[in-house]
Amino acid sequence: MKKRNFNRIKLALVEKEKSNKWLASKLNVNEATVSKWCTNTVQPSVESFYKIAEILDVEVRKLFVPTKEKDE
Repeated sequence: MKKRNFNRIKLALVEKEKSNKWLASKLNVNEATVSKWCTNTVQPSVESFYKIAEILDVEVRKLFVPTKEKDE
């Protein structure tokens, strides 16, 4: 079974030219935790998604892989 990606945190970090280490320090979490989020091994809480969006100055929806490419 193919591993499914649920979040786009790694892509958002790349677009903002920020590192996992930087985000971990901003959230006061372990770097390994952010790494697991970026590889979609573990998902952050909804509250964490909102904090990440605020820190990266992006819309929270940009941190999720869409279920559909376009709205129908």
